[in-house]
Amino acid sequence: MIVNRDELKSMIDIVPEQDALELYNFLDYLNTKREKRQLSSDEDLLSEDKSLIHQIIKSREDRLEGRLYTQESGLSYLRQKLFIGKDE
Repeated sequence: MIVNRDELKSMIDIVPEQDALELYNFLDYLNTKREKRQLSSDEDLLSEDKSLIHQIIKSREDRLEGRLYTQESGLSYLRQKLFIGKDE
């Protein structure tokens, strides 16, 4: 079913003030429902990504073993790798 948005906007303009809050809440409900469906779909896709799951497991192991880098030490490491990589 195709909805004429201009007609819909006109209908909203004539909604009595006492019904406007109810209409607003209903539209918010529809948007929230759609967002939850999308989020659930995204979670399903991510949970099937073996590479992502492996990265998460490795990240947990690194945290538990104290192999964490600050932003500056991480950048320093990358700069060193990039600099060394140019000479090779």
